[in-house]
Amino acid sequence: MLLAIDIGNTSTKFGVYENASLVRRFDFPTIRHQTADEIFNSHSTQTIHAVIISSVVPELENAYRKYAARHFSLEPIFVDNTIDFGLKVNYFPPESLGIDRLVAAFAAREKYGAPCIVCDFGTATTIDVVNSKSEFLGGIIAPGMQTMSESLFARTSKLPKIAIEKPASVIGNSTVKAIQSGIYFGYIGLVDGIIEQIISELGEKPSVAATGGFAHLIAENSVGIDVVDNNLLLEGLRLIYEKRFR
Repeated sequence: MLLAIDIGNTSTKFGVYENASLVRRFDFPTIRHQTADEIFNSHSTQTIHAVIISSVVPELENAYRKYAARHFSLEPIFVDNTIDFGLKVNYFPPESLGIDRLVAAFAAREKYGAPCIVCDFGTATTIDVVNSKSEFLGGIIAPGMQTMSESLFARTSKLPKIAIEKPASVIGNSTVKAIQSGIYFGYIGLVDGIIEQIISELGEKPSVAATGGFAHLIAENSVGIDVVDNNLLLEGLRLIYEKRFR
């Protein structure tokens, strides 16, 4: 079995694969400066034959190396920008491109074809583009929904901290509902507006995939998103392992 680990700024996802099938998935908050002993483990050391990791938290790399060695007697594969993704990366400088964005774009191209747009709704929102020539063109980075909400709460005196959810109507009849409406429907407008402009610049009709913690919530009212794929980055790691390391 393959253990794929996606270490994000807010959460870390563990996916256990038997061939192409995801048989188990676990999600946990990302804790910086975590030790190998503190990393979650519920896997049989006899079944995991490889560990592949994508991380945007460099300070955790050593802990995960020790984790893989201790529990599975394996040296983990850390995916980085030097791996051949089969994409021509038109991003400058290329090493500044977050590996999560590259893995997600690769996975979307593999699963949904090119051209494609991949929207990742996490701590930050990224919307990235691959054209029909399999060229990674770049995209946008914006504050995520939760980040936007927390910033509003932190920088105002009287506005409350709210839960991110879809309100019943655009017109909020309380401060809480007004903030929820502004964040939710404002975000729908942001996402659909950007997708529309990207398609206009691209000059091609792409598939549009969404992933990340708020993907389902946003896709409910988005006219631009075609498919929600919660396991897109884990699938990308599996495909990279199958194509480059098996």
